[in-house]
Amino acid sequence: MRSVAKVVGITPMALYRHVTDRDHLLNTLADAGFEDLAARVAGTPLPPDPKEQLMKILDVFLDFAFAQPRMFELMFLEQRKGARQFPADFRADKSPTARFSAEALKLGMKQGIFRKDDVWEIVFETGAMLQGLVMLYVGGRVQLPQEEFRAQCHRAFRRYLNGIRK
Repeated sequence: MRSVAKVVGITPMALYRHVTDRDHLLNTLADAGFEDLAARVAGTPLPPDPKEQLMKILDVFLDFAFAQPRMFELMFLEQRKGARQFPADFRADKSPTARFSAEALKLGMKQGIFRKDDVWEIVFETGAMLQGLVMLYVGGRVQLPQEEFRAQCHRAFRRYLNGIRK
């Protein structure tokens, strides 16, 4: 907490007026990141086709991860007390970002594009795939330019979506 206060140019006591401890600070930062990402998705025009909606949402997530890799890591991979957890928080619609994919999947199931299945499990699985791919990329384990990596992610998601087709 002292290091954070020093970096932002305030006293530790001033920081403690806003956050109670490290977990509160990390959750506050992560929540701001989730709000930002949710706003980006909400502000993106989505095509009518549910498969293409999911791909567009993927692109927004990738853009966010490329622009703010450490924030992405904090939001999705850092162990934090109080962080939302699967399955209870997803099913209770407490994830500000997962709901976009869930809506596209529900629409695809309603239209008969995807077979009926557990929407929240699919959201969780595709999110895990994205997070894993992004962390491998950010961690230097993937030697592809950004656009080629994006194309690789698209292919991976299309393979997954083909697997849940009706």
